[in-house]
Amino acid sequence: MDAVLTNPQSTASQDHALAQAFERESRHLRNFIRRRVPGDVEAEDILQDVFYELVEAYRLMKPVAHTGAWLFQVARNRITDLFRKKKPKLVEDPEALFLGDMLPSPDAGPDVAFARQVLLEEIELALSELPEAQREVFVAHEIEGRSFKDLAAESGTGVRTLLSRKHYAVVHLRHRLQTVYDEFTRTQK
Repeated sequence: MDAVLTNPQSTASQDHALAQAFERESRHLRNFIRRRVPGDVEAEDILQDVFYELVEAYRLMKPVAHTGAWLFQVARNRITDLFRKKKPKLVEDPEALFLGDMLPSPDAGPDVAFARQVLLEEIELALSELPEAQREVFVAHEIEGRSFKDLAAESGTGVRTLLSRKHYAVVHLRHRLQTVYDEFTRTQK
């Protein structure tokens, strides 16, 4: 199937290959998106966008070697775009809003609810381990959605310094949370 999507052919065979890709991947992709997006309407919009990009890539003769992996990567990108576009709501704990949106729904069952709680606790602990300057930049940019330009103007700190602080925060968080991820995936096997 993937070979069909990498070699341009007649429009009829292209349409058939795209329909097969949709049939094969749509259910898994829809479930993947719904676990990460709070609303069904937003999830369906993302699903349509993902398949639209597949059709567009195919029609423009851009090769897609591994269709399933490509679709999931495009879905991840669209989910990230969705959360970046959302304006933060004024709440007492903006971290809880952000983290709650990014994690699987607690309504998905007791195992998922437990895993969600463990992840929330680990993320909060990892954030608290950061030096204050790094934590402030990370939270302001990633959770509150503020621009580096605005942060620099407000704090009097250069944009490059803020970028560096955020970089170190991301490196720490990735390293720190990788162990949690590894443990979680080991227990799922």
